Amino acid sequence: MEGEGMTGAAQPDLFNGALETGVRSVVILETVYPDSFDLNQLTWLDHLVVHTGDLDGPKSLHPNVPQRNGELLVRRSLVEQGVALMQRLHLIEVKFTSEGIVYMACEEAAPFVRLIRSEYGRTLKDRAKWLLEYFADRGSDHLHEVITQKIGRWAIEFQSDTKPASGA
Repeated sequence: MEGEGMTGAAQPDLFNGALETGVRSVVILETVYPDSFDLNQLTWLDHLVVHTGDLDGPKSLHPNVPQRNGELLVRRSLVEQGVALMQRLHLIEVKFTSEGIVYMACEEAAPFVRLIRSEYGRTLKDRAKWLLEYFADRGSDHLHEVITQKIGRWAIEFQSDTKPASGA
């Protein structure tokens, strides 16, 4: 069975648990600090930061697997759990704005991100910087357009009935 080792015990989904998505959210938010994103935007960015090859950018961190469209449906819950974990660790703060709830890196996020030194972590930070520059150069609505084109309108509509507020 998939995810089982030689002992038959289920192995955790490396890079796809609440801790991993939370760390990716901290890296993304620290990269755009003091700007913020809502949960939909963080979910989309979490997907794209590991699949930068989809944007004709640097090689993707995670392999391209068939039917990745469904990833967003699962990923939203994981990002939400990860953000909650990072809030408890004082790395992400929630802001209530006139446009809705957004998330922002806390002051403690910068030293935390600097401590990430593994090969995966360094590459993740590079991909986050590339990704956020990519969208900064194209305007805030481009993220929604990319997700609609690359992932499909059905995934967006399943997540939310409205287009998210621009937070970047």
